[in-house]
Amino acid sequence: MKKVILIAACFLLNSALINDLNAGNAASSAYSSKKAEWKKVMNQSWPGVKDGTTYWYKIDKMTKLWWSTDGKQWAAVEGGAWMDKDGKWLKIYKGKLVWSTDGKKWEAVPEWKWQGSDGKWYKFDQHWTLWVND
Repeated sequence: MKKVILIAACFLLNSALINDLNAGNAASSAYSSKKAEWKKVMNQSWPGVKDGTTYWYKIDKMTKLWWSTDGKQWAAVEGGAWMDKDGKWLKIYKGKLVWSTDGKKWEAVPEWKWQGSDGKWYKFDQHWTLWVND
């Protein structure tokens, strides 16, 4: 009889521990999914670095790329390309976001997202609206 009570007690204790662990994992995954939320960028611009200078980039309704050092005066970017955090060149070509390491061979960017020079992840949606995930 004592063995049965001891086994039952161990079973209940084990069940309680497993439930606590599962509850902890649920809270952790909820936190992770909250961290993975994308937010619309209000001013539709993102930072990039070129030759040690930080520029702000944005695209217009025709997907033409513009840049600014102060966010007030904007100029068209010749070649229409900017650099991500890892030094890859990105540009919009024939309605798609593409990138290149050498500026010669261009490939489609998966999910149209890249890491900016500020360490944040940016992406465009199908309407060229800019989103950020910090």
